[in-house]
Amino acid sequence: MGVTGSPTNINQGSRTKGGIGESTLRPDGILKVTGEFAYSSDMWHEDMLWGHTLRSTVAHAEIVSIDVSEALATSGVYAVLTYDDLPAAMKNYGLEIQDTPVLAHGRVRHHGEPVALVAADHPETARRAAAKIRIDYRELPVVTDEASATAPGAPLIHEGRDDHHIGHVPHPNIVHRQPIVRGDAAAAEARADVIVKGDYYFGMQDQAFLGPESGLAVPAEDGGVDLYVATQWLHSDLRQIAPVLGLPEDKVRMTLSGVGGAFGGREDLSMQIHACLLALRTGKPVKIVYNRFESFFGHVHRHPARLHYEHGATRDGKLTHMKCRIVLDGGAYASASPAVVGNASSLAVGPYVIEDVDIEAIALYTNNPPCGAMRGFGAVQACFAYEAQMDKLAAQLDMDPVEFRQLNAMEQGTLLPTGQAVDSPAPVAELLRRVKAMPLPPERQWESAGEHADVRALPGGLSNTTHGEGVVRGIGYAVGLKNVGFSEGFDDYSTARVRMEVIGGEPVATVHTAMAEVGQGGVTVHAQIARTELGVAQVTIHPADTQVGSAGSTSASRQTYVTGGAVKNSCEAVREQLLELGRRKLGTYHPAWATAELLLEGGKVVTDGGEVLADIADVLEDEAIDIELEWRHRPTEPFDLRTGQGNGHVQYSFAAHRAVVEVDTELGLVKVIELACAQDVGKALNPLSVVGQIQGGTIQGMGIAVMEEIIVDPVTAKVRNPSFTDYLLPTILDTPTIPVDVLELADDHAPYGLRGIGEAPTLSSTPAVLAAIRNATGLELDRTPVRPEHLTGV
Repeated sequence: MGVTGSPTNINQGSRTKGGIGESTLRPDGILKVTGEFAYSSDMWHEDMLWGHTLRSTVAHAEIVSIDVSEALATSGVYAVLTYDDLPAAMKNYGLEIQDTPVLAHGRVRHHGEPVALVAADHPETARRAAAKIRIDYRELPVVTDEASATAPGAPLIHEGRDDHHIGHVPHPNIVHRQPIVRGDAAAAEARADVIVKGDYYFGMQDQAFLGPESGLAVPAEDGGVDLYVATQWLHSDLRQIAPVLGLPEDKVRMTLSGVGGAFGGREDLSMQIHACLLALRTGKPVKIVYNRFESFFGHVHRHPARLHYEHGATRDGKLTHMKCRIVLDGGAYASASPAVVGNASSLAVGPYVIEDVDIEAIALYTNNPPCGAMRGFGAVQACFAYEAQMDKLAAQLDMDPVEFRQLNAMEQGTLLPTGQAVDSPAPVAELLRRVKAMPLPPERQWESAGEHADVRALPGGLSNTTHGEGVVRGIGYAVGLKNVGFSEGFDDYSTARVRMEVIGGEPVATVHTAMAEVGQGGVTVHAQIARTELGVAQVTIHPADTQVGSAGSTSASRQTYVTGGAVKNSCEAVREQLLELGRRKLGTYHPAWATAELLLEGGKVVTDGGEVLADIADVLEDEAIDIELEWRHRPTEPFDLRTGQGNGHVQYSFAAHRAVVEVDTELGLVKVIELACAQDVGKALNPLSVVGQIQGGTIQGMGIAVMEEIIVDPVTAKVRNPSFTDYLLPTILDTPTIPVDVLELADDHAPYGLRGIGEAPTLSSTPAVLAAIRNATGLELDRTPVRPEHLTGV
């Protein structure tokens, strides 16, 4: 062990690089852009079989009979499973309410529900065998909306409900209801000089991740199974999978495989149980990969919503009251609908000061496709409606729409309708000021190419439908309010295991969590945190699995806050143990070991004055420090079921957008030219990743504004467009410039002062685009997405 007698000072060049606040590169970035990254659909195992799921062709029907004999007789088929083959007493699963059958039994409740499974030696063999299964359905009346769900004698989607929500809903086809009442909205209405009302519709959006659902289940010698899968929440999957397999959780070992996007669509189970069942039945590894058609039926979607809003204001522009009713269509199974209702209701007022409110939000059971988590989680639908209302009020009062919003903007200390105080910066007015102050793109920019119009900058693009004739510009603004983390009393925690040791003469930190890296960049941030806290250059990120404690879901903008907080906490514990080890070994060499504030920097132990006391490697020698700890944010509490009062959320995030659009008023085509965004992020741990998240969320919000929607037949409840041919997604040709202004106002309650950032830009981008189209056309436009026929009347 080399110990110098005369300590030196660390210089700037010796400080640890790649810590928080730097735009370090993603470890998976180059592999992904070059096509070398291994996604879950790329997994392979010797002697593996292929699984396939047979799904219902109708939305609501009694299963009269199932005949699998012809499928079983097919050469290359190893197993065909139906409900009767399930091995355990537990045959349902669900995030909160266990109402979803592994395979349909007696009845199917939505189009595309899993009915049978096939395992074969080739994927085409499995598909062809599944097509030979004969199912006799007796179709039943479908429930598709609130009227049909709550009508006298309406078919009950789930008879005999016994979940904890049934006691406070007015009808069994209502999953959950959350009112929020504060002040006296009726009395405040009498004080209003102007009242505006609106009815709005928000379409069903798909997460549309590019990597389809996929995984590989490998039977183990101990009777258990090893599952390699793309998911958002390993331990939630485990909690639902093990009981259905009839296995203890320690015999279901899960490892995260490469995830090709998620956005909420992987929070529920898809093929996980099916692959495990087939692997355990056949004794062989089984791989399941959905094609795009199957993917549309294999995961939940964003809740479509009908929203009725009423706002009042005085002549000088102060909001007096707000009433609203939000009806979310949860589809056939509960999924995350109760929590989405909680978000939609508690955030329904938006980032505004309104003392008198009367809010009701419900989610329905219907025979439409199941809906659950998607980026923005209930707040997106509400933001679309309340921002349309703000523009209506501003117009009625002849006020600038940005100034009207600023006049009513919440700030730190504002009481929300739930009675909870916003106890960190809430720079709503400042974000609006910043986004409005950004330079506007030039007028008629398609003419910049010279005498020939650049049609790529025009509505219709390369279809060459116009050279500027009938094209009108519009500008719109919006701002949104989103919670961060799990809410309403949920025990929201994460676990991190951090190991510090010397490898090849250099100190190395290994970070092990169960966090699902779905593209958000958590693996990058965890390494940055470890470098910052432990002062080492080399950090290894252990693959995520269930051999470490839960990290919770990669959703709710929570992972950098919660799992980042857990990594920071475990690193701090490792650092303290390492310093204690140094004091025992080297304390006699320098009094600073006992008296100074000690840090780890550049691979060395240093004082807060920069004096070097020892190399970390010399302190550790051949010892390793290995610590696994849980970390929790501040507790929240459930909302009161009658009044909605309660400190339900742990943190809030804010983003504002300005949209600039060009509209071909003759053909009803829209080109979004620019979507400028200003967002408060608290602390940008990785500035480049922060901008990327904001831009990505912005485009996802733009998609539902002008093109994305799952179309469900209102008569049959069947999905009409389960493909990327008919479900339209923004491409690079549709993507506008997205200038981003990042504000960093620290939240003192959060690690490093950070805010969760991933969802907020998805809220305000949608209503900003709609506001810009309204500005260009003068049309009211009360639904998303806006289609050409809504603009032309054809």
